[in-house]
Amino acid sequence: MRGEVLHYDEDQGFGFITGADGNRYSFARENLRREASMAKGALVEFQPGGGQARDVFSVRAQTAAADAPAAAAAPSQTGNAPEAPKPQHFGRSAENEPAAATGLWDYFWRGLTENYFNFAGRARRKEFWGYSLFWTIALIVTIAIGLFADTAMGNLDAGQDLPAMTVGLTGLFFLATFLPWLGLMVRRLHDIGITGWLALLFFIPSVGGLATLVFALIPTQARENQWGPVPVGVRI
Repeated sequence: MRGEVLHYDEDQGFGFITGADGNRYSFARENLRREASMAKGALVEFQPGGGQARDVFSVRAQTAAADAPAAAAAPSQTGNAPEAPKPQHFGRSAENEPAAATGLWDYFWRGLTENYFNFAGRARRKEFWGYSLFWTIALIVTIAIGLFADTAMGNLDAGQDLPAMTVGLTGLFFLATFLPWLGLMVRRLHDIGITGWLALLFFIPSVGGLATLVFALIPTQARENQWGPVPVGVRI
């Protein structure tokens, strides 16, 4: 995939790339195919995976070398100086790449698709609450379907202790949405500038619910941090 370098700290050996798909990817010095200066705005090719960029290499020099013969041949064919190529940009700033939608439903849907196993980057408050809203609605619908099925099967009749369909569907729902939820928690912590390992607090009885609420209400850190730039849509 082609992308554009957003930031690279040569001393720390890590940085961020905006891919042509509109997503941000982190990379480290060991992910570079060959040692090179990764200036902000440099065009690169890389292999995406799990929110990280691997096999990163600059394509600016290769593009310039490929364009040079064509540029040299143009005057002899037309008699006019060749038109300078227009710079290309990738990611959220690209004209031909629409910015990722920031609606509540869009955040929920991306949480179950693109960000299903994403523990890198940052998640703003709106992303957290959008996912939580539609997750709750989906849970209610799942329970309702289970109760309807149990009623039709007679599982709720007198003498039946366990509504099997309701329990089964609800359990599957929790299992299917656990990883996206955990990744969202980690990215929310990154967004306020603290380590994602504090997500372990969410599993402590009586403390987890309060910790989730507190971290969900803290505003976005209004600057780029080590986990990425300020999320799209946040007013600084």
